[in-house]
Amino acid sequence: MTEDARFAEAVSIANIPTLLMVLVQMTGDQRWLEEPYRVRRASGTDDNDSGGLSEEIQQEIRAAALDAILAWKAGRPLALPDPSEKELVAMLTASMGETVPDEYGEMTAAQLGQTSMLWEEKIVVPEGFNVVVIGAGVSGLCAAANLKSAGVPFTVLERRDSVAGVWQDNRYPGAGVDTPNHLYSYSFAPYDWSAYFALRNELHDYFDHVADEFALRDHIQFNTSVERAVYNKDKQVWQITVTHADGGEETLEANVLISAAGIFNPPAFPDIAGLDSFSGERWHTAEWPEGKTLDGKKVLMIGNGATAMQIGPEVQNDVESLTIFQRSPHWSTPFPQFRTPVPEAIRFLFNEVPLYRMWYRMRLGWTYNDRVYESLHKDPNWEHPERAMNAINDAHRGFFTSYIKNELGERTDLLDKVLPSFPPFGKRMLMDNGWYRMLQNPKVELVDDPIDHIEENKIVTKSGAEYPGDVLVVSTGFNVLKFLSTYDVVGRSGKSLREVWGEEDASAYLGTVIPDFPNFFTLYGPNLQPGHGGSFIFVAEMQVRYVMQMIDAMSKKSIGAVDCKQEVHDAYIADVDKIHENMVWAHPGVSSYYRNSKGRVVVNSPYRNVDFFAKTRHLNLEDYDTEPNHAA
Repeated sequence: MTEDARFAEAVSIANIPTLLMVLVQMTGDQRWLEEPYRVRRASGTDDNDSGGLSEEIQQEIRAAALDAILAWKAGRPLALPDPSEKELVAMLTASMGETVPDEYGEMTAAQLGQTSMLWEEKIVVPEGFNVVVIGAGVSGLCAAANLKSAGVPFTVLERRDSVAGVWQDNRYPGAGVDTPNHLYSYSFAPYDWSAYFALRNELHDYFDHVADEFALRDHIQFNTSVERAVYNKDKQVWQITVTHADGGEETLEANVLISAAGIFNPPAFPDIAGLDSFSGERWHTAEWPEGKTLDGKKVLMIGNGATAMQIGPEVQNDVESLTIFQRSPHWSTPFPQFRTPVPEAIRFLFNEVPLYRMWYRMRLGWTYNDRVYESLHKDPNWEHPERAMNAINDAHRGFFTSYIKNELGERTDLLDKVLPSFPPFGKRMLMDNGWYRMLQNPKVELVDDPIDHIEENKIVTKSGAEYPGDVLVVSTGFNVLKFLSTYDVVGRSGKSLREVWGEEDASAYLGTVIPDFPNFFTLYGPNLQPGHGGSFIFVAEMQVRYVMQMIDAMSKKSIGAVDCKQEVHDAYIADVDKIHENMVWAHPGVSSYYRNSKGRVVVNSPYRNVDFFAKTRHLNLEDYDTEPNHAA
């Protein structure tokens, strides 16, 4: 097949709203943003491939797009290579079929890669200046790539033997991502994905690819565990004690310390009497034994959250039986592209026409971004506050309820077990990969009777019912409230971070810096999870860019220490808490890992993604107490 024929094949099945944006930039013709080409808004999260347009209009768009692409490949330059922020907003509005506010212009340019999120300017640091990054997972690799690009000396400390963090740890059946992987990837590091929602192995391969593409491995010390980090105020450095695989200890020094240890570690185990005495095989989903299967086994699984929802449908037909113990139900949303491969023709188009790939990614960014944010706030005049936050949230409830009923089919007896009483989005929204259809399988039983204890090879519930099994799978997630729990951090005054935060009340300005801990930055820190939508990877990119601005300012202004002012931190946290008071995660009917025992939301961000982008886009040194560089 000729290259022209390959383009024709790809364009014939390509996403119409994305092709329209390619047409605008390739031809400069604004008519593609108007009727009769105006996209109709899609419901849900599907790609809206047709744009809601007639077949005749679609064919006109495809023909024009093919001509434009072939002309561009032949050497014709883009007519609109760098749209203004106003033009980008108008284009995104037309592409989505809904109004995108003007304030999204700058963030749209960044998400498209028009203004790179990768730091490209060289930073000239003082002799001996060094940055240490703890963790070579998603956030750590993002930091490393930026430091490498800026020419800043750095070392990454990784306790595992390879990169990818959670995607190295989690190898349970069906492990994957619930964000489209064209969005769950760095804006500066595209990839040839085989599926729209990749599974664990391909995700791991992606981060391996990034480590190689940016030549990061020479900067990473693998099999190196951080035990303790202490700030030396006289030398203005962090002294980091590490343990190597051979048991030997070493102390490293860093002018800047970046924690990218993440929050999904270590595993959390439920407080159930007799858990450790189970006589069969037992493991946590985050510690799945290499090569272990559940084929032909009577499996008992504690938990029904995101991980369980991936495991259950994956193993249901291979086990002898699967008994799932549920503490409370979850809301879940349709997953139209679950296990859907990216057609070879579209992979060709993604690789050959970056503009198509970038706009496809941008549309995902809007679909999974701030669209539902307003519906997660309390309407004081809403007459049914027990079941929803407002009328829109109640409409979401109706849609999800209908979906669950349809998926359950004749198993209406399960409705009381699986339909939540709390408002949608109160807990993490799950993507349904066949969970409700799985519950129709005679091999599968869902138990909502609370567990009383475990004895020998069986789980005994409060009612006295006994459930014997060969294997006990613990799918109860992680203690995410206990941030930075894998090593000790001691600040300027001699207090440890655990003393400052307590066991479950972490707080940080911008989720990134903590008073009394100079030159210390936490990636995926408190109140940063985009609970209403969006890709965490872009949050990490925003954080890292903020940190790079700080390193740049320290170098240019000969600053040796930057310490967030207590009043700045406190005002920020007060705002975070105030906003959360009227959001769905603080609803009295919701109990989730987002909140600590006092009811404070510690994990989720109360801001739209565009708000956090604005807060981190430009460093304000007035937020910090600074010291001149002693060495200088």
